[in-house]
Amino acid sequence: MVFYILGSLINSISIIAILSFILSKVSVVRQLISKKESNYIDKFIFSIFFGILGIVGTYSGIPVDGALANSRIIGVFVGGLFGGPFVGMMSGLIAGIHRWSIDIGGFTALACAISTTVEGIMAGMLSKKFFSSNNKWLFSLFFGAIAEVIQMIIIITVATPLSEAINLVSIIGIPMIIANGIGISITIAIVNSVLKDKEREGAFQAERALKIANETLPYFRQGFNIETSKKIADIIYDMTSFKAVSLTNRDIILAHKGEGEDHHCAENKIKTDLTKQVIYSGKYKIANNSIEILCKKNKCKLRSAIIVPLKEGEKIVGTLKLYKTRENSISPVDVKLALGLGSLFSTQIELRRIEEYKELATKSELTALQAQINPHFLFNAINTIVSLIRTKPDRARELLLHLGFYFRKNLYKTEELVTLSTELEHVKSYLEIEQARFGDKLDIKFNIEKNLEVKIPPLLIQPIVENSIKHGIMNKLEGGEIIISAFSKDEMTQITVEDNGEGIEDKKVKDILSGNINNESIGLLNVHKRIQLIYGSDYGLNIKSDKGMGTEVTILLPKEEVIL
Repeated sequence: MVFYILGSLINSISIIAILSFILSKVSVVRQLISKKESNYIDKFIFSIFFGILGIVGTYSGIPVDGALANSRIIGVFVGGLFGGPFVGMMSGLIAGIHRWSIDIGGFTALACAISTTVEGIMAGMLSKKFFSSNNKWLFSLFFGAIAEVIQMIIIITVATPLSEAINLVSIIGIPMIIANGIGISITIAIVNSVLKDKEREGAFQAERALKIANETLPYFRQGFNIETSKKIADIIYDMTSFKAVSLTNRDIILAHKGEGEDHHCAENKIKTDLTKQVIYSGKYKIANNSIEILCKKNKCKLRSAIIVPLKEGEKIVGTLKLYKTRENSISPVDVKLALGLGSLFSTQIELRRIEEYKELATKSELTALQAQINPHFLFNAINTIVSLIRTKPDRARELLLHLGFYFRKNLYKTEELVTLSTELEHVKSYLEIEQARFGDKLDIKFNIEKNLEVKIPPLLIQPIVENSIKHGIMNKLEGGEIIISAFSKDEMTQITVEDNGEGIEDKKVKDILSGNINNESIGLLNVHKRIQLIYGSDYGLNIKSDKGMGTEVTILLPKEEVIL
């Protein structure tokens, strides 16, 4: 008899397992099970789902001496483990009340109703430990068996007459403890596989979104426009299953790839109200049919879409639109992918804006530096050349050539980086004119590493040299010496301008680097700020000075190799 009951219960468990597997493939059930946080509506639906599994276990039970050997506990216990105390109690009540109320109630009806509810509450109380356990199926097998032991105790305690209750437990106890313990662990494995499928699905979507973001990054760096949007739309279309991909700014379609590109054309005005709603609200929208898409082309095959806003900071700058050719076919997975891409693309657009601001700031600093250098230097140079025209016309001619070279470089070399040799030529032209002014009072030495070809920001060295002459050397009656050095240091380039002039007080050095100065030493401040704009706040000028002994200004830059 025991083996017959055990075999019959295993058949019953098979029915529940198959039903659990089928229901787990229903999208609503999958979403409910995979939710990390559920409200009471979700929990109530959850309770009904697992309560129904408990009822199935009752109907698939085997009549034994006026009672039922059944697998009702499987649905209730699994519901409690996954859903917590509320779900465990509610699913237990649903299955328990049903057991008490049906025609085959028998003398154990009340005991079974009570035990089913108690087991559901027990499972709910074990929920946290269940989720933290490393071996969930073994956990559920062990505590499921204990729950069945509790059921047998309740039957003996509540059911009457006692002799019949004891006789029943002696027959069904061991088969139900073994079979239902195994059944609970099998159902746990099935439900748990749903969670793992969702995790794998999420990981796959995240990986795909990151791949798309990586492929599109070079184009976003070039700006968000018609040309780059076409490349981006091509990448998304090739790497996803969407039938069409579209990108817009606030006014026009920038690119459309796939179905409908014969009439959804780039540079056309945005015509659909749904897209305009996304732009104005900043919230994504889903179109489930062609009426909601509102395409005016009668034979357009696009039937559903998700439209996601693209942001630059808090400002909406456009949309990403992903289309399918079947109605109501935008799945939760599609929504997550679209939102992920929208977020990543918005970040890339924002980073591009920051880069543009950085470039503009760098150019502004360079323009300010040029404006500061030109009038001051030009007037002094002209006066020097005028004084030499009669006495040393050849030298005056030579200085005019240097002056022309200097200003040509100064006016036109505004690109982000120049070669070190170009920068040094610029400095030498400047020094030729200054040496003509000050004669023997100014001694210049260059200490440049042989074959050092790297790129540096323009107008980097000359302002430092000028500062050494104006505020260091020329304040000494006997003049002084300036040494300009450049060499490799690990993966960096070190440039040093050293003089033996009057030096700078410590407080003034701090004021220069913090920007707490007037026009004096503004050249040093501009160079310091430009370096930080280009390379970051970890870089800049390092100024060492002893009052009366001289100053050493050092620049350490990441090496930018020149491609010849």
